[in-house]
Amino acid sequence: MRVRGVCIVAIMAAFGPCASRVAQAGGFETVVLKDGQRVTGEVVAEKSNALYLDLGYDLLRIPRDQVARRAKAGDAEPAPRGSTRGAEPETSGFYSTGVLKPAGVKDLVNQYGEAVISIETPSGKGSGFLINKDGYAITNAHVIQGETRISAILYLNAPVGLSRRRIDEVEIVSLNPFFDLALLKIPLPPDLKPNHVVLGNGDDVHAGDSVFAVGNPLGLERTVTQGIVSNRSRDIEGQIFLQTDAAINPGNSGGPLFNQRGEVIGVNSRGAHAAMADNLGFAIPVTYVKQFLQHREAFSFDKANPNSGYRYVDPPRRRIASRPAGLHDRSSGPRTSEKSPAQPSRPPGTDANGR
Repeated sequence: MRVRGVCIVAIMAAFGPCASRVAQAGGFETVVLKDGQRVTGEVVAEKSNALYLDLGYDLLRIPRDQVARRAKAGDAEPAPRGSTRGAEPETSGFYSTGVLKPAGVKDLVNQYGEAVISIETPSGKGSGFLINKDGYAITNAHVIQGETRISAILYLNAPVGLSRRRIDEVEIVSLNPFFDLALLKIPLPPDLKPNHVVLGNGDDVHAGDSVFAVGNPLGLERTVTQGIVSNRSRDIEGQIFLQTDAAINPGNSGGPLFNQRGEVIGVNSRGAHAAMADNLGFAIPVTYVKQFLQHREAFSFDKANPNSGYRYVDPPRRRIASRPAGLHDRSSGPRTSEKSPAQPSRPPGTDANGR
């Protein structure tokens, strides 16, 4: 019998020649599947491509590629996938993480689309997304590079279409040009309470997973493109990216890449030029985003240097331009025209008066 890709094996003989690989002390575990279902039983065997659980009357074969996570009996329960209440604030409370319920792209866009914003500067446009209720948002560093006048446009769900709200005087909080990430503070008015995103787990991202991007390519507001993860660890110039075939164009930069549960798993950063390739986009993994947020004080923005989150202080200058006296050697040091008279030697232990 097969239930949603999980095969139930009726007898132990199903292990065949691999029976020797049966776990000697598997113990009871709760196995969470990618579709949100959970199964509790005794792990009696672990193979390279499947787990086998004893349910008391049958054996359950679970393909490893369908396992989201495992927890031993008595340990903390895995995060529920039943609803958005599975989202929990991070330790500092600055952003939310969690495991959400799978849903259709349409429903997820309706739920989290408000969190996706447009970033405007005198030199161009990009995208971003809100990470908490206080108006903090993530975007790419190159979207605001060299700029200090920044505005944000929020797209709020309305009975008919979208309601747009423009907010000026956006503040740059932190900037990491090395990972192409920036943290902004949007001064939200009291009557404006848009939704914010939930950051996912980078370890749960695999090639073939369904993803979708929301952003403003070429200034086209609230554009949704869909695809899959083509590669979860693509090395480009020494940095790891998620490669996806979802269409990424200029203006998508800084926008979120969602998984099939509505969790943000990356920040869209770059795409291949149309003359070179089609459907080749790259996103900064959410693991880098979390590290950036956890250490945001180290990347605090300096208005005197808008191209970098760092300020390199000039070394102290000497007040006198001449070479310090301590650096003179015998060949270049000052010389006198006369030799000083030789001092008579004295016995050890006596002073200059012979005492």
